This record gives sequence, C-alpha cells and structure tokens, in this order.
Amino acid sequence: MNISSDKPMNISKLAKSAQVAVDTVRYYEREGLLPAAARTAAGYRVYNAQSLQRLRFIRRSKSLGFSLHEVANLLKLTDSDGPSASVRDLTLDKLELVNQKIDDLQRMRDALQQLADSCDGEGCIHHCPIIEALND
Repeated sequence: MNISSDKPMNISKLAKSAQVAVDTVRYYEREGLLPAAARTAAGYRVYNAQSLQRLRFIRRSKSLGFSLHEVANLLKLTDSDGPSASVRDLTLDKLELVNQKIDDLQRMRDALQQLADSCDGEGCIHHCPIIEALND
C-alpha cells in the first residue's frame, strides 16, 4: 500500500497499512518503539508516513525473530546513525541463536522419530515403549 508522506493517517489506517493490530500500534507507542503520535483537537492519534515506515521496520524485524529489546536496539542504532558493524553483530548473534534452535529441533525430531518407530501402536498403554522411554 502506498501512503503519501503528506497525508495523515488514523490509527486504524496505520495498523492496516502495516499489517498489524491497532493494539500493537498502541503497545509499541507505550514501549517507546514508535514515537507518540500527534493528536487532533478531539484527541485522536494522527500518524505520518515515517510512523508507517517505522512500524513496518518493527514488524519485519519481529518476523526475522528479533525480540522487542533487539528491535529497540536496532531502532536506536538507526535513529542515531550508528555503525553498521553493530547492526551486523546483532544480526550474527540472532543467526547463531537460530542455528542453535534448528540443531535443537533436529535433535528433538530425531528423538521423536526414534520413539515413534519403537512403537507399533498395538496392545496396552502399560507396555508402550514410548511411555516406558518417557518414564526412564
């Protein structure tokens, strides 16, 4: 969705454009990830294209597995024109964690497959090799 930088948005339009929930926008504001919106005379929040861009940045970062704390660090680096080496370091740290999780999941898969292969699904649960293995 293309939003003109001079056209203000209400919270619903911002949320829809960024593909997040309205409550998410409010939460990110409370947490300081998204600057507080300007308000109309009636007290309604008004957002601009920069808010949309920042919200999309947050959403994309979260989709890559960055925690809100890590996203906050990325935003601080962006806001302060920090060194790209710091961004790379954060990314490499996240990549290492993802690789560790993949290794853990593969071990879990192998263990579950071994358990499943040990049981033919016949007979009483008291003699089930899966239950026996879990009790050991």
